[in-house]
Amino acid sequence: MKEVQIYTDGACSGNPGPGGWAAVLLYNGHRKEISGYEPQTTNQRMEIKAAVEAIKSLKEPCRVRLYSDSAYLVNAFKQDWFAAWQRNGWISSRKEPVVNQDLWMELLDLVHKHQVRWIKVKGHSNNLLNDRCDALAREEIQKNSPDADAEG
Repeated sequence: MKEVQIYTDGACSGNPGPGGWAAVLLYNGHRKEISGYEPQTTNQRMEIKAAVEAIKSLKEPCRVRLYSDSAYLVNAFKQDWFAAWQRNGWISSRKEPVVNQDLWMELLDLVHKHQVRWIKVKGHSNNLLNDRCDALAREEIQKNSPDADAEG
């Protein structure tokens, strides 16, 4: 299995508001940057979307180390929140529908094809690739919504 490192981040101007997501994928000395924009979204949604799009871009099953500054994203996997969500019909511990269920379901489907290790990194702490993802996500917002002030 190929070993890939992925760094992801999401940003939003307002919450909700215009948002951007980004990922940097590293494999065997190669680097690929991807990013995108949504006109009305949330920061949490962009964090998940970055992981979805990064893993979706893999052409075959891989061993992945995915780095994110989103505790929400990383803890969902490390603490297996999905087991309870699925057992309870996608209802959260607060007895409300799980937020971003569509993206969580898509991400769950994607990760089953790979071996993914989820790694939490501290945001805005001079981690070059996490900072690069943050910059790319913010650039998407500025490019598509010039009056916005993006927050990561």
